[in-house]
Amino acid sequence: MKQKSGERTLLASVLLSSPGPLVLGIALFFGRSSTQLADFVRRTAELAAIIVSWAVFRIVHKNSEFDPSRRNRLERASNLCVGAAMCISGAAMIYIAVFTPGTEKGNVIPALVIALLGVITNTWFWFRYQRLNREKPNAILSAQSSLYRAKSFVDTCVVTALSCVTIFPGTPAANYVDLFGSVIVAAYLIITGIATIRESHNGKSSMPGQTL
Repeated sequence: MKQKSGERTLLASVLLSSPGPLVLGIALFFGRSSTQLADFVRRTAELAAIIVSWAVFRIVHKNSEFDPSRRNRLERASNLCVGAAMCISGAAMIYIAVFTPGTEKGNVIPALVIALLGVITNTWFWFRYQRLNREKPNAILSAQSSLYRAKSFVDTCVVTALSCVTIFPGTPAANYVDLFGSVIVAAYLIITGIATIRESHNGKSSMPGQTL
């Protein structure tokens, strides 16, 4: 039953995360803040990682007699994708913030709306994965809990930065907040991503009797 709950939650994550990159990609035609562009890159990388996690979870739990060593290898590979996605997102945010400073921001309302919805949904998924992993420890669910904790924090920072850009358009304050927001979010993503990769390399297992 818990495996079904975990699979359904991962599938819900994929479905709810899918519109974000599409909407933000379209929104980039109307607004081009550093935070907005970086958020598009971040959400795209994270969506790919979530899809991989869902697919691996489905494969390894479809058959209860699945070889434990192979299961652990697949779970570690899935978590490496999650950690890599966070690191790539963070690096992209820093690059964009540094090399596209002071550009015309345009309309960032669509990105702001997506970020606001993200704060709500990602916080819910964070606690959901945390509870599922606490009830039955699993490497993939643990990594997803870390990912959604990071996503919640990031979306909160994005909301703050884009709100400032919206309220004070074209001002130096808006530019500085936009840049500062991108750098802070990027640093957090990279740190969290590295921690997730290290956990995968340490070989943390979700086998019964072992904790994550």
